[in-house]
Amino acid sequence: MLALLCVLLCAVGSARAETVHFASAAVGTVSAGPEISGWLVKPSGPGPFPAVILAHSCAGVNPHTNAWATRLVGWGYLVLAPDSFNPRGTNAVCTTPNIVTPNMRVADIAGALDFLAARPDVMKGHVGVIGHSHGASTVMRSLQQSFDLGARGLRGGVAYYPGCSPAFNAGIGLPLLILIGEKDDWTPADACRRLQPVRPELVQIVYYPNAYHSFDAQNRDRNVPGVAGKTHHLAYDPAAAPDAEARARAFLDKLLKP
Repeated sequence: MLALLCVLLCAVGSARAETVHFASAAVGTVSAGPEISGWLVKPSGPGPFPAVILAHSCAGVNPHTNAWATRLVGWGYLVLAPDSFNPRGTNAVCTTPNIVTPNMRVADIAGALDFLAARPDVMKGHVGVIGHSHGASTVMRSLQQSFDLGARGLRGGVAYYPGCSPAFNAGIGLPLLILIGEKDDWTPADACRRLQPVRPELVQIVYYPNAYHSFDAQNRDRNVPGVAGKTHHLAYDPAAAPDAEARARAFLDKLLKP
């Protein structure tokens, strides 16, 4: 944990970073979780700033989280990166997804919104959420009408290669941008095609024809273990990554900046 914080502190350069703790909040049918730890990073200057909650993948808080925190701060956002796993006694759930589910993490997003709402350096009601893989599925759950996180200041979110789960995620009530690869063998794009949101005007989906899972992470191509002995291919896509980044930035800017 301390090593990851050091990486984050070094990565953001002149931006100010701090460790924070906040209460997970019961919302809808989801019970409150434990006290959540996380990292808050913001641009230089007094603010207030629009804010983005950064939901990590099934691998937990890692250099990919740090890279995105740095990127978002560079775009002018205060960033809160909660750690949903270590407070629950694990550091990753890629092979054990039922230990901490995206549905459970909605309570962490609700708590993060309450925490940000109390800060004078955050623009009230100008908060979005972005996540990758397990974190992207968390984004989709958090935008469901039944949780009404808009009342807590959430404006919408960006989901990089989520598990769309059509039977579970139809009730999207806030703007959502989904970015996913056609060759993704972990969270298949076909599930997003079957999604039938009750408010389709709120959902944008971009499919990248040659992209695999984790197409935005500049790592070597690799196969990683999943559930029940399955393996999944991860690969950086030099065409999809910058296009998705540009779309994510434009979406967040339109949604959150005055």
